Amino acid sequence: MHPKAVVLYSSGLDSTTCMAIAKADGFIPYAMSFSYGQRHSFELSVARRHAKRLGAEEHLVVDFDLRLMGGSALTSDVAVPKDGVGSDIPVTYVPARNTIFLSFALGWAEVLGAADIYIGVNALDYSGYPDCRPEYIKAYETMANLATRAGVEGTSKFRIHAPLISMSKADIIRRGTELGVDYGLTHSCYDPTEEGLSCGQCDSCRLRLKGFAEAGMVDPIRYV
Repeated sequence: MHPKAVVLYSSGLDSTTCMAIAKADGFIPYAMSFSYGQRHSFELSVARRHAKRLGAEEHLVVDFDLRLMGGSALTSDVAVPKDGVGSDIPVTYVPARNTIFLSFALGWAEVLGAADIYIGVNALDYSGYPDCRPEYIKAYETMANLATRAGVEGTSKFRIHAPLISMSKADIIRRGTELGVDYGLTHSCYDPTEEGLSCGQCDSCRLRLKGFAEAGMVDPIRYV
């Protein structure tokens, strides 16, 4: 029987590719998404529609509200920037988001008896988020094995997989295509229209479009 793995899944290009990689690695994916007050909540409707179609055994949506704290263009009334990816940490950074997400994933993994968690962070073609770096993933894995019953009792050694962390966006798309990912079932935009059309100008859209262009492919989703 194949082992279980919790996969952080937003319906985005990276997390969807990550789920395909988890399957290719021989795991049964248990997809976890988050309704955290993000202004681009259209991603959740995409996630709910397609998680199982993309291979998830189960799909759990965790609901909490980071709008109570704000601090990001994704969780407050600050405008989503449309002027390209800069060198500084952008206002679309959500404070401690990946730490929060991984903590929920760790709890579910311990309940499921799973030792493996997949997260689609990327340190090469990304927007400068501090919680997408290899040293962060390594530190979190160390913490996971110190802070859980399974880790302390030695019944399980948790592993945090970040298979995309050193890949370009184009290489991620190529890898996903090799694994049969239908990128028409994904959504990446930080500021979509009410109908779900991607803006084409936010950091996430720009990186996505650049990746498809460099991969010599056409992005199948709809843009404004």
